[in-house]
Amino acid sequence: MSAIREDFAEILKLVRPGARVLDIGCEDGELLDLLTREKEVDGQGLEISPEGVAAGLARGLAVVQGDGDRDLDHFPTRAFDYAILSKTLQQMRDPKHVLSELLRVADQAVVSVPNFGHWKVRWALLSRGRMPETGALPEPWYSTPNIHLCTLRDFVALCDQLELRIDACASLAEGKPVRAIDPRQPIENWRAETALFLLSRKAEPQAASSALPQQNLFGEVELPKAEVMKPARKRKR
Repeated sequence: MSAIREDFAEILKLVRPGARVLDIGCEDGELLDLLTREKEVDGQGLEISPEGVAAGLARGLAVVQGDGDRDLDHFPTRAFDYAILSKTLQQMRDPKHVLSELLRVADQAVVSVPNFGHWKVRWALLSRGRMPETGALPEPWYSTPNIHLCTLRDFVALCDQLELRIDACASLAEGKPVRAIDPRQPIENWRAETALFLLSRKAEPQAASSALPQQNLFGEVELPKAEVMKPARKRKR
């Protein structure tokens, strides 16, 4: 059995069983197939390449040919529980519109983006004066599909502008353990090679009270911290 792509493994932990899922830019349907088998989701894929659509259909998936820049507009509002855009937003002609549409057609969005503010990118520009090639950005500048690269700070600023809530975030780097991060911390704009976000609308009510256990990006439950009773001070006589 081939190894599961790192970001796919984390997305698998995020999505709840039986959910309605739209995978935009699903390529050959690998993630959608994984979610269908492991989480029994009601999944649909949107893929621009005929080869990708054919591969998805061959897996028995509901995949249609379409362009995420234009065709998300045709999906009904809140038709899905999750809209997934894995390492694809930077390839869109209008990332702002696409990100907004994700949270119109779905209650939550799962988005992963390479961080152009990572220290390897900065070092390549500073030391060699060349466009960087890293694990997250492996293609040379003249053949890369990426047309709208951003830093972690850029992405967070866009979420604020669109009034999107960042419910969880993790840093992914090839060969390194996945880390839960606060993307607003300046150090993470240097450290995170790729960031995976779970997003929702700020206007939407919280799914649970803050007093209840909250689910983090890795499917673990964080219990409320118990209050520690401090011993009473003895009075001096």
